[in-house]
Amino acid sequence: MGLSTRFTELLGVQHPIALAPMGGSAGGALAAAVSRGGGLGMLGSANGDPEWLARELPLIAEAGGRSWGIGFLTWRIDADAIERALEHRPRAVMLSFGDPSPFVERIRAADTVLIIQVTDLEETRQAVDLGADVIVAQGTESGGHGARQGRSTLPFVPVVVDLADPVPVLAAGGIADGRGVAAALALGAAGALVGTRFQATAEALVDPSTAKAIVEGHSEDTERNRVLDIARGSRWPSKYTARTLGHRYLDRWRGREAELAADPRAMQDYQHDVAQGEIPSLPMWAGEAVDLITDLPSAADLVTTLATQAEDALNRAGRL
Repeated sequence: MGLSTRFTELLGVQHPIALAPMGGSAGGALAAAVSRGGGLGMLGSANGDPEWLARELPLIAEAGGRSWGIGFLTWRIDADAIERALEHRPRAVMLSFGDPSPFVERIRAADTVLIIQVTDLEETRQAVDLGADVIVAQGTESGGHGARQGRSTLPFVPVVVDLADPVPVLAAGGIADGRGVAAALALGAAGALVGTRFQATAEALVDPSTAKAIVEGHSEDTERNRVLDIARGSRWPSKYTARTLGHRYLDRWRGREAELAADPRAMQDYQHDVAQGEIPSLPMWAGEAVDLITDLPSAADLVTTLATQAEDALNRAGRL
């Protein structure tokens, strides 16, 4: 069983499902499990930290030779990070949030599939012009970082599909079960990039309290904001905000971002509270589809479940 698309054919995977390379939480065990399940597992390398990669890359061997990839935050990396990744011969490299142009030539020269995530039409046109092999269209329902002034997944994906044709597009944002995967395919996408749902799996590198919060969370508990980036001293570009579950610093500083940025004591307090264990070391990234997440399965089993649900949904739609 498998839904064949341009994405599955290009990457040599069974199912049109990819793991979002979530910084820190998408480690080697999670990426390997997704690949074993027939999807495309991707490491969330963020800035290409050598120590993190040295620890997580050996776990990719558990994928059993199946396709896997690695993702970077484009605004945080340099050419050395790309070189370190390519030494391990990933099938794909994904670039998100920032100008990918300095790294494209090197990735393509390595005969590696180039995946570029986009959050608006300007980024989409750039990805097409740069020759992306796959484009990820991320809607604002997504957990973690995304466009401050973006579009939701349903209207955004078809526009990207039309603009990028014939380049395969993955839909991202608010997809947490097989019905979401089926909807992505119905919109013309060649698959789905799934994040929050894979954070709530046995292999994800998340604190147990975060996994529990995702399982118990609801869409109305999530909010897109810059407060937590400012409070923790993260230098994310201002055009990207982050969707998270509730947080006491968010309650305290909501709507007062400029004041927070000018208050070094507040940022020191944040680090102190982290050190004391009073708040989690990282915000709890979670997308709007969090209501659909009710358990902590193996990621490999989850891929199969998502694919089966998607095929069933498409079959039911075909009988209407």
